[in-house]
Amino acid sequence: MIITILTFIIVFGILVLVHEFGHFFFAKKAGILVREFSIGMGPKIFAHETATTTYTLRILPLGGYVRMAGLEDDEDSLKAGQLLSLQLNSAGTVAIINTSQKKLLFNGIPLQVNRWDLTDELWLEGYENGDETNLKRYQVAHDASIIEEDGTKVRIAPRDVQFQSAKLWQRMLTNFAGPMNNFFLAIIAFSLVALLQGGVYQTGNRVGALTTDSVAKQAGLKSGDRIVAINHQKTKTWQDLANQISKHPGKKTLFQIQRQGQLKKIWITPEKVKQNGKEVGVIGIQASQDHSFTAIATYGFTATWNMTLQLLNAIKSMFHGFSLNDLGGPVAIYSYTSQAAKYGVVSVINLLAFLSLNLGIVNLFPIPALDGGKLLLNILEAIRRKPLSPEKEGVLTLIGFGFLMLLMLLVTWNDIQRYFF
Repeated sequence: MIITILTFIIVFGILVLVHEFGHFFFAKKAGILVREFSIGMGPKIFAHETATTTYTLRILPLGGYVRMAGLEDDEDSLKAGQLLSLQLNSAGTVAIINTSQKKLLFNGIPLQVNRWDLTDELWLEGYENGDETNLKRYQVAHDASIIEEDGTKVRIAPRDVQFQSAKLWQRMLTNFAGPMNNFFLAIIAFSLVALLQGGVYQTGNRVGALTTDSVAKQAGLKSGDRIVAINHQKTKTWQDLANQISKHPGKKTLFQIQRQGQLKKIWITPEKVKQNGKEVGVIGIQASQDHSFTAIATYGFTATWNMTLQLLNAIKSMFHGFSLNDLGGPVAIYSYTSQAAKYGVVSVINLLAFLSLNLGIVNLFPIPALDGGKLLLNILEAIRRKPLSPEKEGVLTLIGFGFLMLLMLLVTWNDIQRYFF
């Protein structure tokens, strides 16, 4: 269980890190201020502050975010009447605004804030040292920081470094960069799988290696045999084989094979194995491998392309008969990770590629709150030649976020029932 948990955290962490780094990199290139780069959600357990960005690690390894200046979920947390303290720089302007009780500023000036503008004119005013007879105004430095209530120190967000101040094409590229990085990660991971395997498993029906003491070997199946049919069902591809074998756990099954040009019949009883909450049959065989340099060098691209087509077909089929069993959340991913960890590093990397591709494709769905929804709003802005009002965009994002949270709850509950009951 410890190995599974560590593997789950590493796999999820890599997925989030790569996805969010795409947004982070292109936001920086566009001149957008990234106030915080977080891996994980919930309470902060570690923070590293730089001149522009604060990097945080949070306790729940189930996501992450890039907090860009000016987005709807990135408002400064000041409230009228709030008690805070200020630290001035050598020019007499505010360098740090402290709203947290967890940190103290050296020579901090206590202030009950009344009004402020940290976007355009960069000032705040209030009553110093509780003296309500003397309203004081302070200019705020462009690169000033604010310490939030949980103790996280981030830069303020003047308008010139906000997301909406970047050009439209830069914002589109920033929104697309997360899924794009997931596609790149899938290509790299699949390529690594081919290298570690020393070749590429073929998609045909030829048998490669057999597991020692497997039911296939005991029944007389040999490396190089072609399995042309199972229980009279033709099997032209390895996927056909896997599907047919999995349907017969513990049942005596007729295999028709082709060996040196001759057809033979072999009876095999697939072993019962529990996978993803249900019993399936396995016989202990592997596909044949292509060890050529060309196959290994191109596998990252070909596997990513083929898997993309399979995922798109699976998504298309959902419109003809949707079921929550077609979806999987963190619980399902944990179950997949547990299975992959049993088979070693190559299996885990293969799972990483699969999940990364899934994450990239799902994030491009045109749902508000997902990257695809943001891209749709960008396209709409290009057509209208003006963006939606922040109010309308906020409402759409809230609706999309609510839909995703509801779907996540339903999927997670369904996964718990599938895998644990």
